[in-house]
Amino acid sequence: MQNGKVSYINIVITVNDDGYLARCPGIQGAFAEGDTIEEAIFNCVDVLKMIADYRKERSETMNLDALQMTSDMQISVALPVNVS
Repeated sequence: MQNGKVSYINIVITVNDDGYLARCPGIQGAFAEGDTIEEAIFNCVDVLKMIADYRKERSETMNLDALQMTSDMQISVALPVNVS
């Protein structure tokens, strides 16, 4: 594994009247809705990409949390697979 810097975001998901709301605390405007959790997450990621592109054009940073990866580190990611 190559050493490098990994940036990450937190996505908070809540139930609303229309389904689910996914939002990224600390990033203004980074939220989206969906009929399912997965749709809300994917929609929120699309919004994040638009925000990142906009800020890049303006030479602004996203101020994301980051980790310096080393060859002895692992990253664990939890994704929802079922909601009942």
